[in-house]
Amino acid sequence: MTITEATAVVTDEELIARYGSPLYVYDLDRVIAARDDLRAALPEQFTLFYSLKANPHPGLVRALGEGDRPCRAEVCSTGELASALEAGHRADRILYSGPGKTAEEISAALTAGVRTFSVESLGDLRRLGARSALHGTTADALIRVNSAAAAATTSIRMTGTPSQFGFDAEGLSDLLPEIRAVEGIRVAGAHFFPLSNSKDEASLIAEFQETIRGAARLEAELGTPLRLLDIGGGFAAPYSVPGARPVYGNLRAELERTLDEHFPQWRQGVPEIACESGRYLVGDSGRLLTTVTNVKQSRGRTFAVLDAGINTLGGMAGLGRLLPLSVEPKAGRGSDGEATDEVVVTLAGPLCTPGDLLSRSARMPVPRPGDVIAVPNVGAYGPTASLLLFLGRPAPAEILLRAGEVTSASRLISSRAEIDTGVQ
Repeated sequence: MTITEATAVVTDEELIARYGSPLYVYDLDRVIAARDDLRAALPEQFTLFYSLKANPHPGLVRALGEGDRPCRAEVCSTGELASALEAGHRADRILYSGPGKTAEEISAALTAGVRTFSVESLGDLRRLGARSALHGTTADALIRVNSAAAAATTSIRMTGTPSQFGFDAEGLSDLLPEIRAVEGIRVAGAHFFPLSNSKDEASLIAEFQETIRGAARLEAELGTPLRLLDIGGGFAAPYSVPGARPVYGNLRAELERTLDEHFPQWRQGVPEIACESGRYLVGDSGRLLTTVTNVKQSRGRTFAVLDAGINTLGGMAGLGRLLPLSVEPKAGRGSDGEATDEVVVTLAGPLCTPGDLLSRSARMPVPRPGDVIAVPNVGAYGPTASLLLFLGRPAPAEILLRAGEVTSASRLISSRAEIDTGVQ
């Protein structure tokens, strides 16, 4: 990731002229506001992790790690770990999770100073223990639990079904002797992350309450106090459509009440309670600016071909989380600046595949080549969640704003190394 010098820019048109199109624009002031809002919705004693999978840009990760009540980093790869370290996060405060940790990844994390890992299975735990022993250290393991019960309505459920995530709750007690026998680790706590993007506050609260009850049962089965309990996330935010982050006015009181019942010492830090979030913290900080390159009619439908497609904003399309997006018409209306009535437009990207569609029914003024349009609320799951390498088009530039001024500009760069395989 290369960084250019900071420069003050005011309008979207000037941003496009300087940094090119398509262009991601992230507002750091909105990132800090989201963190403060989530902090206010949670009990004061809570630890808050930022999940880098939402957006690993070091500038955003750095902003979330600053201030009086910073976020800690939760990573799932050595690439995310590198971003967190570049952003100034201490390795010994990073949580390393994910169902596919290799021995090499674990060694790299241990070498960097990471000591806390979420483990998803007995094999994952044994791999961590073996590498920790090899490094002459002891790693703290959080047992991730795949709860059998579910309370919330959500677009994506991580557990509660057969899953690669976590130990099945109903079989965990039978595995405890084997878990305790693993050398090189210390069972430090539990990790729950049953869902993403909860439908509403009532559903989110119900899921957290079920998680806390399950954690209390696990502590009783373990026969030893949990030191760290990560109850996960599920905080919602709009994605690629207009809208505001929800306000969780009842969450703090309900969490405090439930924790008081099941973990009477939690206010004194026994156990330390943690939550994690990605989309809520950065989702509304980002917009995608893209330019219309061509307009055509096909059998009664209007197509606007953009310079941004599923390679730029498309990683979530396969999960049904992208279409339909909404756009905001921007500059480039032509020399007369004539206003027009809205029409229904299919927004297509530049790739040579019929699957490169960002919207089949965007409402906007009659498009013209050169028009700049904006997609709102894409600070999460943008470039790094998209098909960046498909057809070899360059990645979009990404810029950070603070107080309306550009503080950095960067572009992800990929390189293909030729390897001599010896095949004749």
